[in-house]
Amino acid sequence: MKAVILVGGKGTRLYPLTLGTPKAMVPILNKPFLEHMISYLKKYDILDIVLAMGYLPDPIQSYFDDGSEFGVRITYLVEDKPLGTGGAVKNAEFLLEEPFFVFNGDVLTEIDLGNMARVHRETGTSVTMALTPVDDPSLYGVVETDTSGMVKQFMEKPSRDEAPTNMINAGIYIIEPEILGRIPSETFFMVERELFPVLLEEGQSISSYASDAYWIDIGTTDKYLKVNHDLLSREDLSSPCLQSDNDTSHHEAMIEGPVLLGKNCALGENVRIKGPAVIGDKCEVGDNATVEGAIVWQNSKMGRSSLLENCIIASNCHVGDNCHISSGCVLGDSVVIGDGSNLAQQTLVWPGHYLRCT
Repeated sequence: MKAVILVGGKGTRLYPLTLGTPKAMVPILNKPFLEHMISYLKKYDILDIVLAMGYLPDPIQSYFDDGSEFGVRITYLVEDKPLGTGGAVKNAEFLLEEPFFVFNGDVLTEIDLGNMARVHRETGTSVTMALTPVDDPSLYGVVETDTSGMVKQFMEKPSRDEAPTNMINAGIYIIEPEILGRIPSETFFMVERELFPVLLEEGQSISSYASDAYWIDIGTTDKYLKVNHDLLSREDLSSPCLQSDNDTSHHEAMIEGPVLLGKNCALGENVRIKGPAVIGDKCEVGDNATVEGAIVWQNSKMGRSSLLENCIIASNCHVGDNCHISSGCVLGDSVVIGDGSNLAQQTLVWPGHYLRCT
């Protein structure tokens, strides 16, 4: 089966991280999100991948090329204008002659795709939708099913009191190619609102595949921080520190795992790093600095006696000496914070949405 991955959006919920970086290339454990997704698909022998792109396609194509280095075959389709989930899939119709998977480009999961494909074959429906349970269904599209797993109704972001279930649309579908005839060409069209509910109204069946496997929407900064923490905490570590190579200098840094250090980093004297935390390639951490629960991208520098707590620091940033960057703070690319700055209790946008604290 082929997979269509929808990676065309601007990722506005991840601002400022996605102002110059497509969401598919945002690093998780120092690898692009899309690389994790490709590894996931390979586990199920899904090797033909169509990337439906729009915003900043060049970094994605430059990194993955034809996919051969990653053991897959990638076809790129770049939209001239936003087409929505349905329009993007319609754009790939000429490549889709058999049942295929569709994935939202901001979901990281361990849902069993083999079992999902089996359910699709056994039910014989035109669409099968993966469902996952969440604590607060009011933030998502809720899907109610009958006892046989057939979809009864869709409810978009109902209140907790109104939600008939906590099972939501997980953003993974199997679709039969004949359904694409229901989607107009070169038109913005959302399958969640304009196709699936209509199929139900016409009496057509939509099957579901419910799973409580790991699932997270990485599309917000707090979820982005959480997915890094989740994955790193689940690593089977023989030591508290994972290193990308042997070129990182420690100077006897105090490391409480799990911590991932990138390539060619320099840690000063008496540095303390408490995981789960990630430091990207070519980063510098000054003497007596503390990094606790932070995600730091490549080429960034933390000054002497600085303190980073559960924050996100993008590439090429410079945090001065004696700075305190606390929970909820997100620094976009190339932000410079002067010595002694305290961003623990501020809410600001500076400059041009490059820095945000919430």
